[in-house]
Amino acid sequence: MSVNKVILVGNVGSDPEVRYLDNNVAVANFSLATSERAYTSANGTTVPERTEWHRVVVWRGLAETAEKYVKKGTQLYIEGRIQYRQFTTKEGQERNVAEIVADTMQLLGRRSDNGADASPATGDSK
Repeated sequence: MSVNKVILVGNVGSDPEVRYLDNNVAVANFSLATSERAYTSANGTTVPERTEWHRVVVWRGLAETAEKYVKKGTQLYIEGRIQYRQFTTKEGQERNVAEIVADTMQLLGRRSDNGADASPATGDSK
């Protein structure tokens, strides 16, 4: 048995980039920041806040939800799996990327600026 599961709660770093593939399937990409608070250890050492950046990919209905409701700064709950892939840039350089392919996305926090409640905008990518 094996498990590949990721759960993240963080803030969106940039507005989602949404594309529609030839078969009209939506895919959205955005960055998500998660932070560990600063603290002082028992021996008095101060450990500064640490922020990690994650590349998130959502498909189909979740991508359409992201297009409508997710903006830079939005707080999200993401559940999915980690995926590694390689690609070649236009300059011919090999690149490796790690991304979170989300199965579940839930908007957290306060109501958005347009007055819509962000909480119900949840979904499943299938």
